Parts: sequence; structure tokens; C-alpha cells
Amino acid sequence: MTPSVLRPGKSVEVFFDGDCPLCLREIRMLQRKDRDGRIQFTDIASASFDAQTYGRTLQSFMTRIAGRSPDGTWLDGVEVFRQLYSAIGWRRVVAVTRVPGISHVLELAYTLFARNRLRLTGRCTPDGVCQVPVPSERR
Repeated sequence: MTPSVLRPGKSVEVFFDGDCPLCLREIRMLQRKDRDGRIQFTDIASASFDAQTYGRTLQSFMTRIAGRSPDGTWLDGVEVFRQLYSAIGWRRVVAVTRVPGISHVLELAYTLFARNRLRLTGRCTPDGVCQVPVPSERR
């Protein structure tokens, strides 16, 4: 069973990896800028997070940043950032990200980052093995 969509007054929910230093830096900036409380933040690295309650796997949440709109529509990748930036009033930034060419480059860059995120944040073994922690291994 999927948890209720969004709490009242929220315009987007973001599912983020609180164990990712780069991701957490962006989330903290968003939390500071979200003066109207329009963003619902959900840490997928929290011991209490259960991906199955959302009808998804932890691996799917770890692969690309995920978000949900108020009607329950799932978002991923750059579109999540667009919705987050729109929620904090950065509409001009969002408009630039929609320009053909720029949009494509951003999607490619994000995909490259997402594929290498664990490695880039030092969460792989010395031999290059990167694994998503199982719930019992998390905090």
C-alpha cells in the first residue's frame, strides 16, 4: 500500500539518499530555501524507510533521484530538480533547464552522475564494487 500522496500544502516530495554527501548538500540547501514548506523530504537512507510501502525497491530509489507530485505521479532525474527549484521560487532556473539542448545535456550529465554516484562519494570497495545496503545494514 502506497503512503498517502503528499501532506497538505506540499507541492513535491523528494526521495533522497541521506548517506550521499553531495546529495545531502543539495537537500540541505533546499531545506534552507524552502521557507514556505512546499517540499516534503524523505530520506531513503533512514532505517525507518521502507521502499516496499511505495511499491518500489530500494534499488530503484538508489538508481536515480525520485520525486512525487501532489497527484501521486512519480518523477525522476532532472524533472525532480525542476519541481524542487520551482517550489523554492527559482522559476528562471527551471525555464533555462527546459531549453532544447540544455535540457538534453542536463539529462545526460545527471544520468552519468547517477550511474557513478556511489563511486564518486566514496561508497565502493577498493576493488570497485558498489552495492546498495540492505535495510538491516543501514543505520
